[in-house]
Amino acid sequence: MSAVIATPEVSPVLRLHPNDDVVIARRQLVSGTPLPGEGLTVIGLVPPGHKVAARAIRAGAAVRRYNQIIGFAKRHIQAGEHVHLHNLGIGEQHGAFERDYAFCADVKPTAYVARPATFEGIVRGDGRVATRNYIGILSTVNCSATVARAIADRFRRDVFPEALADFPNVDGVVALTHGTGCGMDMDEAMTILRRTLGGYARHPNFGAVLVVGLGCEANQVSALLGAENLQEGERLRTYNLQDVGGTAAAIARGVAFVRELLPEVDRVSRRPVPASHLTLGLQCGGSDGYSGITANPALGNAVDRLVAHGGTAILSETPEIYGAEHLLTRRAVTREVGEKLVARIRWWEDYCARNRGEMNNNPSPGNKAGGLTTILEKSLGAVAKGGTTNLVEVYEYAQRVDQRGFVFMDTPGYDPVSATGQVAGGANMIVFTTGRGSAYGCAPAPSLKLATNSDLWRRQQEDIDINCGEIADGEATIEEVGARIFELILATASGRKSKSELHGYGQQEFVPWQVGAVM
Repeated sequence: MSAVIATPEVSPVLRLHPNDDVVIARRQLVSGTPLPGEGLTVIGLVPPGHKVAARAIRAGAAVRRYNQIIGFAKRHIQAGEHVHLHNLGIGEQHGAFERDYAFCADVKPTAYVARPATFEGIVRGDGRVATRNYIGILSTVNCSATVARAIADRFRRDVFPEALADFPNVDGVVALTHGTGCGMDMDEAMTILRRTLGGYARHPNFGAVLVVGLGCEANQVSALLGAENLQEGERLRTYNLQDVGGTAAAIARGVAFVRELLPEVDRVSRRPVPASHLTLGLQCGGSDGYSGITANPALGNAVDRLVAHGGTAILSETPEIYGAEHLLTRRAVTREVGEKLVARIRWWEDYCARNRGEMNNNPSPGNKAGGLTTILEKSLGAVAKGGTTNLVEVYEYAQRVDQRGFVFMDTPGYDPVSATGQVAGGANMIVFTTGRGSAYGCAPAPSLKLATNSDLWRRQQEDIDINCGEIADGEATIEEVGARIFELILATASGRKSKSELHGYGQQEFVPWQVGAVM
């Protein structure tokens, strides 16, 4: 699905599959532009990354891209015409075609490499491997968030450079706070919140963690520890604001705890470890018409490489694989794994129905401006991030990922919420593709940004780590860029700072998934 068919170098469009009803504009096309190799002339104005009808399409007919259905013609579409919101949609016809789940049909043996790659990792006392070495300040509830942030602020290198001057092996002190923890559903919503906080509390990228509560909240510190089987010790400290005398006293106690913890947390060094200790969270945000052609399949190629080296990659954003889930069920190692994925799709359909929403509220305005028309089209490009290897397991939000290889975690499509669940599950790096220029970071896991097009790269290089637009430009192949991504993953895991880390992104992007009633 992700391969680009060779077209003449002068061609202003890309054809992705011989059976496709559309081709993709490499640049802005004006009316009268001939399309060599297609026997077409453009009708009207077509922006870069948008679709051009490769043949006449009758009203109501299915329209294919990647040789997969991306929607249905709202009216007759002429060959050479711009195909987008005005003439392509889903509507009631979405249920008119069946997706063949064909469980396990495409399962194949994984070709592991004989000599796995290595990176310079931090090995914890229990054998877990970290890519970063932070101290984390977690809040149980919104009411203790101000205290948590004030503690971390005392150790900001840009404000108090002397605070961590003697601790070069500590990447920073970060406060990860949220807007819930009380006045909430005590069943599913509280379970998800505690599972998320528990996953962060035990994350190997934290050398130590301080949990700050209020004292009277629903998400009591003791209940959180009990639910997540966490125990206080040298690397996990807790207290409540109400128990220590209020805000100023709570901040002072937290600062003292951090200062006490710093020497021990700093006592680490990096050493070569196998790439099998890497777990990537795969994200895409601010997608465009090039995402499924360049950055997503190139990232998928890097994922295939990582899996061959024994590592793990987590695909997520369930609403953004909707309509393309059949491409994943075919790769499920067992029918049970495939059925788990379908069950999560059904949960989302019900979730949307009871909240009077719809799965096709996506793509976003920015996605549409970039050339994506329907959720089916966006999803088909999004699944390309997951490469081609077997789907070995499906997890619920923030569940601990305990299988190696390519896995799926059920999350919303909203990037901060999705990545928060992945990191809670054990991701020690995020790789994020973008066509519009999304700004994002994810403490304590470093986040790499991949541009889908060269125009974005030229405009926003200070935020982007790799330009995948060279694929659409005809200057590089998916395999070449995939190899580059894999090497950068290893270098970043070894301590090289990503662009988002250099800008200080990461603390504001901690957003646990809120479900259920707010009481």
